[in-house]
Amino acid sequence: MEFLNQKMRSLDEGNLRRHLRRVEGAQGPRIRFEGRQVLNFCSNNYLGLADDPRLQAAAVQCMHDQGLGSGASRLICGNFSAHERLEQKIARFKNTERALLFSSGYLANLGIIPALFDRHDIVFSDRLNHASIIDGIILSGAQMRRYPHKDVLALEKMLRDCSPAGRKVIITDTVFSMDGDTAPLDQIVALAERYECLVMVDEAHATGVLGPEGQGAVEHFGLQGRIPIIMGTLSKAVGSFGAYCCGSETLIEFLINKARGFIYTTALPPAIAAAAYQGLEIIEQEPQRRESLWANTFFVLQGLRKMGFDTAESQTPIIPVILGDVETALDFSHRLMEAGILVTAIRPPTVPKNTARLRITVTAAHSPKDLEYLLEQMAFIQKKVCINQRS
Repeated sequence: MEFLNQKMRSLDEGNLRRHLRRVEGAQGPRIRFEGRQVLNFCSNNYLGLADDPRLQAAAVQCMHDQGLGSGASRLICGNFSAHERLEQKIARFKNTERALLFSSGYLANLGIIPALFDRHDIVFSDRLNHASIIDGIILSGAQMRRYPHKDVLALEKMLRDCSPAGRKVIITDTVFSMDGDTAPLDQIVALAERYECLVMVDEAHATGVLGPEGQGAVEHFGLQGRIPIIMGTLSKAVGSFGAYCCGSETLIEFLINKARGFIYTTALPPAIAAAAYQGLEIIEQEPQRRESLWANTFFVLQGLRKMGFDTAESQTPIIPVILGDVETALDFSHRLMEAGILVTAIRPPTVPKNTARLRITVTAAHSPKDLEYLLEQMAFIQKKVCINQRS
């Protein structure tokens, strides 16, 4: 198929072709990557739970009791006690009536949004929302109105000028995965209540990270009970895999019957659900992990900003270092790898054109020496490649 060869050549010419690179061993602050030991500053394993022996033990025990594969969708014969136990745990953790598991975050957004909204509705979406949110809106057929990133004044104007016919919903990430900043959720909810608009949030990068108890941005902003549709994942701070939707009893019953991303896919392996349950237990019982995460985050953020790097408006363990052009980002990433540090270069279309960047993620498991070495090498390479500092 020559058209594919042409498309691949186009990717190569723009330095936009991506490659799979092998990791051996467990996720942690150090991993074996393409045959060598490196410091890992790429992972979303924020609390260091992905290789925690307690999660492993929970999964192994569940495999002994309930097997490995779930064998079917949950509406056929794949509904295990491990799934129900985890859903009850998530609902308590998020202070909602019920929760429903999905097999991934992408499937969750592709299931929830088209189940709830259609061509008669209007969805207001932050311009930097995750691709799964955008794809879910497109699949729903709803009118999509994209507002400038975090711009509540522009959002209010769009709401004010909107036709009163049809349902309206604002959908936003709470922590943006490539910029590390947080949505102004308190202002968004206030607007939604003023203009009789629903709100749906994606807590993928906030669960386990934000809030006094690690419950996410909804807790962080004190908005419990005011956001009817809460989605999130179990594959980041929780250390396992899968996703969930939280809300009212009616919402969950409706999704069980109408969300195609839930109905038409095999259920999560029960052992994965058991590991996620254990991850949430640790988040509740060990707040010191979150304290270490935030101490590490502030240390790296302050260090990078003192050097003049453009870290955008990051407020979380996701720290972008925006370098602009693709070639500079790739060069910087390559030089870090030569120094034994894994930080991936993020390029368009994942991020907007001319905003290619390094995406540094800090975890609770990184030691002070790890962080100091990262900053030392960032400063050294900055001089080598003549990165312009922020004014």
